[in-house]
Amino acid sequence: MYEDIHIGGVLISSFVAYALAAFVILLLLRRVFARIRFSRYVANAPLAEAGIYVCVLALLIALI
Repeated sequence: MYEDIHIGGVLISSFVAYALAAFVILLLLRRVFARIRFSRYVANAPLAEAGIYVCVLALLIALI
């Protein structure tokens, strides 16, 4: 089981840390997506990015 994170005496779920890490990774990927013009290849770019965020989050949880 994953340990909780202690910040200033407040317990924070490890899921929150994974969600923030996935968001940072998604921000980096958005730069790559802008460079390769990702929106040309998908019908709904925000929906595709949301799906990629969920996949990155799932990979972080599964692999870490």
